[in-house]
Amino acid sequence: MTYSIVARDPQSGRFGVAVQSHYLGVGPVVPWLEAGVGAVATQASVNLSFGPLGLDLLRAGRSAEEVVAALVASDPGAQQRQLGVVDAQGRAAAFTGSETIPAAGHLVRDGFTVQGNLLERASCWPAMASAYEESLAAGEPFSERLLLALEAAEREGGDVRGRQSAAIMIVEAAVQPAAWQGRRMDLRIEDHPDPVPELRRLVNLQEAYELLDDEGDAAKAGMAEADRYAESRRRVPDAYELVFWMGLEYAKRGDLDAARRELAIAFEADTRWRATLEHLAEARREGITPELASELLS
Repeated sequence: MTYSIVARDPQSGRFGVAVQSHYLGVGPVVPWLEAGVGAVATQASVNLSFGPLGLDLLRAGRSAEEVVAALVASDPGAQQRQLGVVDAQGRAAAFTGSETIPAAGHLVRDGFTVQGNLLERASCWPAMASAYEESLAAGEPFSERLLLALEAAEREGGDVRGRQSAAIMIVEAAVQPAAWQGRRMDLRIEDHPDPVPELRRLVNLQEAYELLDDEGDAAKAGMAEADRYAESRRRVPDAYELVFWMGLEYAKRGDLDAARRELAIAFEADTRWRATLEHLAEARREGITPELASELLS
């Protein structure tokens, strides 16, 4: 009823899962990831326990192949299940039960696995694998490779029932102080007539916001703030919240001309940003005083 990709990025070491299904809210069901530990996708006639149990086994040092074998052996209904796992070393393994509904199958490749069931064609998961490998060779970012894999499955027909929900999750390479930490991306389309393009839109939006993070990948790579802001504006020209907060950042630095320039763009797009500035000034939050707000609004 679903197709997915589970992968470890060989450049960053991060783990990711991307999935689409004609199922309400696939995001809370299929992908299970933990920073520094690995990733699991459990699907078909879903055994939800495969997610947390799989992470427990990975955390204990089991390989992806050992995790798949243990989960399958523990489940009387295993032949109706489908499972993909990638461990902390990037080893991948998968299982497709003999009773899963066709078209169903999987491919395990270096550092990732793709799997699907109840699909229109048996070409879906090979197309996903090819798209991922080609985009890896082309140097595409990790999130882009995961999205391209989903889009490749869609071109081959995807879920035979149609489309409803999709999700993408990415976690850090290093083990975190707490299991819930280290989640870089967790975006879900719960119910939509065309969820994969909508998922791409949200990924693009999140990455545009992340460009302005001084601790983000682009900043750490040495990209100047002005260039990061210009790229974020190019990617999401109608995201006026980015413009508003950049205007406030200029104001706090004392560059009132630049602040007024950016704020004017936000105010013209939506007068509620002017009201937002007034509210911040009243509360004296984000470094905005009534006196500074008066100068910005003059």
